[in-house]
Amino acid sequence: MVPTSSRESVAPADTSGPGLRELAGALEGSPAEQGLRERKKRARRLALIDAAQQLVAEHGFDAVTVEMISAEAGVSPRTFFNYFESKDDAVIGAEDAGLPEAVVRTFVEGGPTGHLLSDLEALVAALLATADEAHDRVKRAMDLMQHEPRLLRRHVVWMDRHKNQLVELFEARRAHTPFSTDTELLTMLVLLLLRTSLVAWEHAGYTGSPADHLPGAVAQLVDVVARDLD
Repeated sequence: MVPTSSRESVAPADTSGPGLRELAGALEGSPAEQGLRERKKRARRLALIDAAQQLVAEHGFDAVTVEMISAEAGVSPRTFFNYFESKDDAVIGAEDAGLPEAVVRTFVEGGPTGHLLSDLEALVAALLATADEAHDRVKRAMDLMQHEPRLLRRHVVWMDRHKNQLVELFEARRAHTPFSTDTELLTMLVLLLLRTSLVAWEHAGYTGSPADHLPGAVAQLVDVVARDLD
């Protein structure tokens, strides 16, 4: 019972049992158990993406429901919404993977080259690595977006949601290594390089990886600027 007045005493804590850290660890499970749970969650998420893409390809976007996707993946609609906000996000495989901690730290500290454009290219390459790991699913999503403009708009919205994370990243670097370029311009530049690389990958028949087309996108940008400086 919770004490209701200063006259009620509280029994001293039993220090012979496990501490808070040990209790928390017991609730979370061992590292192996935690890893197994994460793998199961990842597998369930991928199953939902596969089901959504397959059903939309077969029946068309409008004919497919969350219930159909959930049934195909063997989960409940309630579970579906633990992974995605809408069927649109499942079809495009929207994922908030973020950037590896080491990449973020290096960029904030002024690296890896010390040249802002080259370092932006390294950021975009790290983001594109996620697409490379999910090669077939990204390919299917891009194919479906060609036939369903609404999916393309949703993809743009999803990319736009990452702007705040990029803004924070750029401001952290500015505090460490000052530069004058506007944060909004840098954010849009990252999104542009992402999109240009993915489209070039599509035009190349999805050969290689999306990151293979990033240097070409950067070279085009440099060429536009250089021509105006001549």
